[in-house]
Amino acid sequence: MPARSNYVANSSPIFNVLSPDQCEEILLAAEEVLERTGVMVLDEEARDLMQKAGCWVDGARVKIASSIVERALRSAPQRVTLCNSRTGSRDVLLEGHNAYFGTGSDTPFFIDPYTQERKRGTKQFVSWACKCIDALPNLDFVMSLGIVQDVPALISDRHQFEAEVLNTGKPIVITAHDIHGYADIIEMCEIIAGGEEELRRNPFMTLYAEPISPLQHAWEAASKLVLAAKKGLPVVYTPAVMSGGTGPITRAGSLAMGLAEFLSGLVINQTVREGAPIIMGGVFTIMDMTSTIFSYGSPEFNLHMAALADMAHFLKLPMFGTCGCTDSCTVDEQAGIEDALSIVMTALSGPNLNHDVGYVEYGNCSSLDNLVICNDVIGMARRLVRGITVNDDTLALDVIDKVGPGGHFLAEDHTYKYFRTETYYPSLIDRRRYDIWKENGAKTLEQRANEKTRSIIEDYEPEPLPKDVQQKIHDIVERSERSLKS
Repeated sequence: MPARSNYVANSSPIFNVLSPDQCEEILLAAEEVLERTGVMVLDEEARDLMQKAGCWVDGARVKIASSIVERALRSAPQRVTLCNSRTGSRDVLLEGHNAYFGTGSDTPFFIDPYTQERKRGTKQFVSWACKCIDALPNLDFVMSLGIVQDVPALISDRHQFEAEVLNTGKPIVITAHDIHGYADIIEMCEIIAGGEEELRRNPFMTLYAEPISPLQHAWEAASKLVLAAKKGLPVVYTPAVMSGGTGPITRAGSLAMGLAEFLSGLVINQTVREGAPIIMGGVFTIMDMTSTIFSYGSPEFNLHMAALADMAHFLKLPMFGTCGCTDSCTVDEQAGIEDALSIVMTALSGPNLNHDVGYVEYGNCSSLDNLVICNDVIGMARRLVRGITVNDDTLALDVIDKVGPGGHFLAEDHTYKYFRTETYYPSLIDRRRYDIWKENGAKTLEQRANEKTRSIIEDYEPEPLPKDVQQKIHDIVERSERSLKS
């Protein structure tokens, strides 16, 4: 192909909800919220730090000048890297439009893959979930996908992390009840990494924390933002705005308020340590007025997430997204529709660290079968995002001429060269002919997913941590149990 002047090419499909001008308008609105209305900060150390940075503090209410927000935005890094805890490889590069996928955390219930009963979360289930995530190639990071409820509640976060890190080497997004649990988990991570500096340089863990909408930073959240910055470890800070309930009913109003919540958290974090790694989050959706649920399957949910991705790209911050989840109470056709729509929109809009894959029942329950199905959907979405390569070789003019009218391309070297890369081959989606499908039991997608789930649980073994490291981690868990009795 001859060189062409001013030739424009798309390397992948492009999807945006907001223009740069709209992003700027929402940012300015969020800054106005912080200057005019302010936020409640229920951690004394965080308030003191904010006051020293120039914020106006009146009791627990803190108002923040736009100049302070803009200084925090300038100091926050544009990229965050997460590593594999076994190999140290830098696998998850949170920058630009890179989209990675993983599960959510802390669902109180799960669907038992053996009985299909809805049960309360256990340490065994979290271990099963992490084995599945480790085995599935399109899942890039781990969250617990359940709350460990068969141990003392006050220290369940330590047990939860132990179940996670023993069953996967993929990066982990952790939750912690408070800074004491967070500190214990950091200590475990430093043991695995080989020291405090080694963990800071190659983190395989990031904390997930949330403000409380509207416009409140509880002690638990604010103090964790402070500790993360002191340690120089990445933290995800994720407002969860329910339009019409805990936020304005309009999409733009929810975006402005939720962004103000994140930006005030950013100020806390960057005031402690400029350049501390932080990931912009947001789970924004509607309160369904017919059921009052926090909807994970509504079109507005997907619209919000794509718009937040536009905001993150505008601000040049890594972004924590949400997809692969459903309001359906079981793995059915509704789940498939809602999962697929959110995964495809996420892949196209490009938030970086995308969680909640495998959620059912509007985030109240999780399903490993749904997770296994979503693994294939993510693969399909990634093929869409790769787009179409146009060059001399892919235009295939020579092979078209060679085969000519009435021929076929099956035996051509060009076909052999490209058939694996040009086509996505799912592991679970069934493309077999009808007679072969019948001979193999005429199984539905849900049945095949359940078989794969049980096979991973029973047969797959993740790479283990060294025995002495496992023992040191368990010693910290036991220490936290003893502290309850003292």
